[in-house]
Amino acid sequence: MNEYLKTKLSNLTKEPGCYLMKDKDNNIIYVGKAKNLHNRVNQYFVGSHDFKTTKLVSNIHDFDFIVTKSEKEALVLEINLIKKHRPKYNIMFIDDKSYPYIKLTKEKYPRLQVVREAKKDRNSRYFGPYPDASAARKTLDILNKLYPFRKCKNMPNKTCLYYHIKQCLGPCEYSVDPKIYENMANNVISFLNGDNEKLIRELNEKMIIAADELNFEQAKEYNELIKAIEHISDKQDIQNENNANLDAFNYYHDKGYISIQGLFVRHGIILEKEFKLIPLYGDEVEEFVSFVIQYYEHHPFSSQLVLPNQLDISLLDEVLDVKIFQPQKGYRQKILDMAYKNAKEQLELKFENQNKQNSLLEASVNEFSALLNKEIHKVELYDNSHIQGTFNVSAMVVYEDGLPVKKDYRLYKLQQYQGDTNSMKEVIYRRYYRLLMEDKALCDCIIVDGGIMQIKAVKEVLDSLNIDMLVVGLVKDDKHNTANLVNDENKIIPIDKDSNLFFLLTRMQDEVHRFAISYHRKLRTKAQKASILDEIEGIGPVRKKKLLNHFKSFKKLKEASEEEIAKVVGKDVAINVFKTLHNEL
Repeated sequence: MNEYLKTKLSNLTKEPGCYLMKDKDNNIIYVGKAKNLHNRVNQYFVGSHDFKTTKLVSNIHDFDFIVTKSEKEALVLEINLIKKHRPKYNIMFIDDKSYPYIKLTKEKYPRLQVVREAKKDRNSRYFGPYPDASAARKTLDILNKLYPFRKCKNMPNKTCLYYHIKQCLGPCEYSVDPKIYENMANNVISFLNGDNEKLIRELNEKMIIAADELNFEQAKEYNELIKAIEHISDKQDIQNENNANLDAFNYYHDKGYISIQGLFVRHGIILEKEFKLIPLYGDEVEEFVSFVIQYYEHHPFSSQLVLPNQLDISLLDEVLDVKIFQPQKGYRQKILDMAYKNAKEQLELKFENQNKQNSLLEASVNEFSALLNKEIHKVELYDNSHIQGTFNVSAMVVYEDGLPVKKDYRLYKLQQYQGDTNSMKEVIYRRYYRLLMEDKALCDCIIVDGGIMQIKAVKEVLDSLNIDMLVVGLVKDDKHNTANLVNDENKIIPIDKDSNLFFLLTRMQDEVHRFAISYHRKLRTKAQKASILDEIEGIGPVRKKKLLNHFKSFKKLKEASEEEIAKVVGKDVAINVFKTLHNEL
């Protein structure tokens, strides 16, 4: 980092606002919001990050910021800046798609239509929105076969094809009793509000009558209509007694990606879903919140928005004009669980599909072996993580024939930080001394995330243990992207960036980064929470244990009232606990 950036970072305000990261050509490549601009922006330039965030940081040459009065204003401004600049590394969820409605007009001879907007029209009734146009059109097709409403916008002088295929009563040429249209409209309204049992019953009766009269073709049509109605009305084994309308969003993040799933329920029926799977460069919670807000920039609200329980919705409550639920049980929770499961499976599928391409993996492993002049099957990768020497940890991941062996992954809490090479020496010694003592098999190759200094550190420890092991490093180019391998003689081993091997090594590197960072964050969060409780007057080891046992988590303790805390530790201590948690967190 140059002196200009260091000075700018040190003098950055601690007010809320938005920051705009710029590349060497002064293009805005990332926009974020912060409750405290100084702390948030400095986080990008201190400590270790996952691979994708490291890639973003390597391209930052300058930044601007805009101070706001509140975190809410910062959130709204962030969305507007993303829309305006469309930065390269921001997750863009905004599109111009509008969802369809089914429209029933209140004309003398009503019409049914699929429309894109629900206008303020007193002469029409709207049903929806339908998250997918095909769902709306399939529903309309069924209704057209059941109820022969007028199809023509302007009434002609004689009947058209729709009359002859029995999808119109021909009011243009024949007199039709208005009560017929009134009854059809009532049936349609009932059906579109989720009541289809009566209709299915009537169709079953007609099907039986047609079959008894040996009119098998007509009976088949009724049967197909029943199946079509049951298909679009499928509640997917989740019962909703209230026929509620709701949108549910959940997310899953892993391997540097975030997968977001939205499920849309109308009258108790899951009609459609919205799915996004995008590389993750910022905080997953912030990106998820950004997605939800951007989504409703162009899409209509349902009567309920259901979001995961662990999410802080205070800002969303201020920005979005919709009732937000965070359930812990019941129907809404089942929908939320389904959204989470879908998000997780979609993300895992992305990588599993790649992993299951055995021929490509085999080619990658063979290419790796050829580059190193040794048959390689089992590989261990190491990565260290710390913040200015604190919370010094290391992670190891294992790949065998190109596939991760998660049961063999290991995490290491290291001693006081004395430099990256000493950290590497410590973890390698602990790992291989134990393998020798337990007489366990060794891997074929060690890969470190670094150059010759890291390799030498590993080789020094292995030599002291009389272990002859191949060690290589993954080195980056001047843009901090994975570029080549380097061996223990400091010779560059080039990798074709279009090769399967390059993709495999990059994925391995992402995985060890993720594993190290997640452990580092866990220790840091645990220490932060523990230290706050330890600082409260009247709280010792016994009371601290009682509080955590009673409330089950630090989050629930913070959410508890003073009276609830007093039931565990007494009134006077409860006052101290409540004030400390709400002043310092």
